[in-house]
Amino acid sequence: MSTALLLLPDFLLIVCGFCLCRYSTLDRPVWDAAEKLVYYLLFPVLLFNSVVRSPLKPGETLSLTLVGVAVLAIGIVLAFAVRAWPGVDGRLHASGAQVAFRFNSFIALALAERLGGPGGVAWMALLLAVGVPVCNVAAVWPLARHGGHSYAREIVRNPLIVATVLGLIANLSGLKFPDPVSTTLQRIGVAALPVGLLAVGAGLRMGGLKAAPGLGLVFVLIRHAVLPAAGIGLALAVGLPPEQRLIVVLFAAMPTASSAYVLAARMGGDGPFVAGLVSVSILLGMVSIPWWLAVLGWVT
Repeated sequence: MSTALLLLPDFLLIVCGFCLCRYSTLDRPVWDAAEKLVYYLLFPVLLFNSVVRSPLKPGETLSLTLVGVAVLAIGIVLAFAVRAWPGVDGRLHASGAQVAFRFNSFIALALAERLGGPGGVAWMALLLAVGVPVCNVAAVWPLARHGGHSYAREIVRNPLIVATVLGLIANLSGLKFPDPVSTTLQRIGVAALPVGLLAVGAGLRMGGLKAAPGLGLVFVLIRHAVLPAAGIGLALAVGLPPEQRLIVVLFAAMPTASSAYVLAARMGGDGPFVAGLVSVSILLGMVSIPWWLAVLGWVT
């Protein structure tokens, strides 16, 4: 219950976004623009800042990073394996597979700060720095293949991958910005979390799930059942410290990325289907995240 209360303010922002979009003059066109602002500017800047400021200490974080990558690899392999099932629609699979392994970075950073403090934010930022390129590369591949897009071009144009790579380069090179530039970047990044969470709420819609409810259920189960369980098992198996176990399980239990809809729609996938999956995942995350953190407490 105490964990659920800590998470409540961020989920209330999602509820506020939903209500503003449905019951005020801030309707869908406003939030379409807000989603693009977050996807192309605010969140890339937040990722860049988070990666630049994260202390990259391989000796202390290698096991954490390997567990995070292993969790994502399990999700990617299972999501792609679903394509081999008889009767699976290629376009719907290409669009929705990303839901099974991508994660909502807005919620991840917000909750890492609440539950883990500055150290938790640094560890989560490291997982995001590794996970964002891995997930985006895996998400773009089936969409590019199915839609006839240039895979390399889509990777190079992805703002989240570009921001993460630039952040790693700046971190490793020891780049320091003048105070006015650093402050400006920080303020832009700070806006990403509240605006992003509001936009997540505004984007909640279920209608597209009618296209393939069974396929959608499989993707959601991978995201909210298999990956958190794998995160707990792997964290215990490699002997992560308790603080890092918390962060890696939080990372594994995240709802899927709200930008999955933007990517699917931009690359000719089934946007409404992905929007429905994202909505279900966000709503389910409000219950499943506290539950999986409680499971972690029970088994340790």
